[in-house]
Amino acid sequence: MTIAASLAHAASIEDLRLIASRKLPRMVFDYIDGASGSEATARRNRAGFDRFLLRPEILVDLSKRDPGTTLFGERVALPMVIGPTGMNGAYWAQGDLCLARAARQENIPFVMSTAATVGLDPLVQAAGPMRWFQLYMLRDRGLAQALLDRIDHAGFKVLQLTGDTAVAGRRNRDIRNGFTLPFRWSPRKLADTARRPGWAVQMLRHGSPTLQLFAEIVGNVPQGATISEVMQRQINDGFTWRDLDWLRERWPGKLVLKGVASAEHARLALAAGLEGVVVSNHGGRQLDGASSTIEQLPSVVDAAAGRLTILIDSGFRHGADIAKAIALGADAVQLGRPTLFGLAAGGEAGARHALRILAAEFDCEMALSGATRVQDLRGRVQGRERLPTDGFEL
Repeated sequence: MTIAASLAHAASIEDLRLIASRKLPRMVFDYIDGASGSEATARRNRAGFDRFLLRPEILVDLSKRDPGTTLFGERVALPMVIGPTGMNGAYWAQGDLCLARAARQENIPFVMSTAATVGLDPLVQAAGPMRWFQLYMLRDRGLAQALLDRIDHAGFKVLQLTGDTAVAGRRNRDIRNGFTLPFRWSPRKLADTARRPGWAVQMLRHGSPTLQLFAEIVGNVPQGATISEVMQRQINDGFTWRDLDWLRERWPGKLVLKGVASAEHARLALAAGLEGVVVSNHGGRQLDGASSTIEQLPSVVDAAAGRLTILIDSGFRHGADIAKAIALGADAVQLGRPTLFGLAAGGEAGARHALRILAAEFDCEMALSGATRVQDLRGRVQGRERLPTDGFEL
């Protein structure tokens, strides 16, 4: 079956996930799909959406609907952002470039990760004008400063500092699978890969993915027992709220903190002079046993009091999820796994298909909630006191 035919039958993000699971070796699929510890946080991210219900509306003129909005002064076609994800070249050859082009075609922002598998210059050429950058604070402040200078010169306008990875979450699937950098092969892995010939041919043709941007920054390709271990060796685990002044003074564009999980975090971000936050638990890949981001969103919105651009990620799989986040006060949703499942299913075309699925679902949710503009969704949600627990370990 061709890529186009395969995608034509994918009606949901879950459909794309199933296609990705058939195309990727187990260790690679599990790196996308997995989370830390018992994966309770990841499950709660999904269960958390059931705590909030959209309010239907009828007999509204829906003939003119606009799903667009504004983020940091830029008009975007949808309240969505392709968020920062690492090792994208493991899912599809030059995956970072595929995601960047998909975002450009759909007129939404793309966030380049410090853990990108392509260099800065090719990414800039592929991405549209709404290119943002995600920063892991490096141990070496001199290298961090040099990186900031490069991305500023390359025209990145928004910088997202990831604040929840000072210690890497223990991701059991990666440990069991031996998902290492560079890839280390065993008979079991080779047999699994042999059943995914399309993926194997891509890797043979383009080579195994490496943290190319890291190599440009530090002068070599980091290696480690697992991917998270590689990242841990590079990240400054002593960077605190007090150190935000250093970053604020050196970054001339919009500064956003990713990993915000409480009203207090939002107040501290305001005090530090930041322009935005991402309510995030890293998709459940860091602290196991934490609350869902959609549960934390209302308190963050209240604390921000309209003075921060509020983004949210973790667990989003449907346009209804996005509509609920907007109704609760978020300005946009950052996407991680949905576009990665699309990428693995069909490269750039698959990533765009994922965005179009979510766009169609979001438009339907807007309309049936009686909203003709994104802003009209505000408040069109009601909460439930308790989450359903059937089938979940909370």
